[in-house]
Amino acid sequence: MTAGNIEACHTVGYYYWGKDPTWAVAAAVPFSLSARGMNAWQYHGGGIDLYNEFLAQHNIFALPGGNTGVQMGGWFRKEINTVADMQGLKMRVGGFAGKVMEKLGVVPQQIAGGDIYPSLEKGTIDGAEWVGPYDDEKLGFYKVAPYYYYPGWWEGGPTVHFMFNKAAYEALPPAYQSLLRSLCQGVDADMLQKYDFKNPTAIKSLVANGAQLRPFSAEILSACFEAANEVYAEMEASNPAFAKIWGSIKAFRSENYTWAQIAEYNYDTFMMMQQNAGKL
Repeated sequence: MTAGNIEACHTVGYYYWGKDPTWAVAAAVPFSLSARGMNAWQYHGGGIDLYNEFLAQHNIFALPGGNTGVQMGGWFRKEINTVADMQGLKMRVGGFAGKVMEKLGVVPQQIAGGDIYPSLEKGTIDGAEWVGPYDDEKLGFYKVAPYYYYPGWWEGGPTVHFMFNKAAYEALPPAYQSLLRSLCQGVDADMLQKYDFKNPTAIKSLVANGAQLRPFSAEILSACFEAANEVYAEMEASNPAFAKIWGSIKAFRSENYTWAQIAEYNYDTFMMMQQNAGKL
């Protein structure tokens, strides 16, 4: 794409984090923003412009084009109750999250989607993360690794991007550029709406078929959060482009969660209580 051989693609920036972690930060990194938070930052907090400032050096222009919402924490052959249980754990987990988990003794495994099931079945790996109920159910992981953990703290609001060859995009008439922006934003909204509609049915189906839901313990989440902050400190000290975008996200993250815990959180919590009491 940089060379112009391909003019457009639909992908997630964190796939290229090995080249530079800055690719990942506007897509999804551990303990970042939720899908709503990411969208707010992208469209109204300057996120789109900041990411494109970085991508310009690669002759790429990008627009948000989808989000799955917070993902699940993965499938495991045995229960993971404490940080000690993570020592030596062979887990299919990629990129940034793998780097964080290494600090806690996890052994990250890079395995293609089609190879995850047989690897879990044979015990070659102990656990694997994929996406969430709707996508995970199709791959049948519950048959070989029944413990289904949440949340996927490494992808709280993963943004998929449409990426374009920058020169090709800029060659479009202004009206076409505007239309393209509107179309991308429409796809961006539609993907999240789809997952919000499909996941409730899928999670019930998975549980009915034997999946055992487990929350990551507070101990594990806290340890992962601290490990992530260590990784961020290292990257911010050595990578100005990463530090600039991550700094912007962090500044909004604080404001976002201050607001989120007031109206939305209390309304949702009350309604969940009614659901659990069988009143909905």
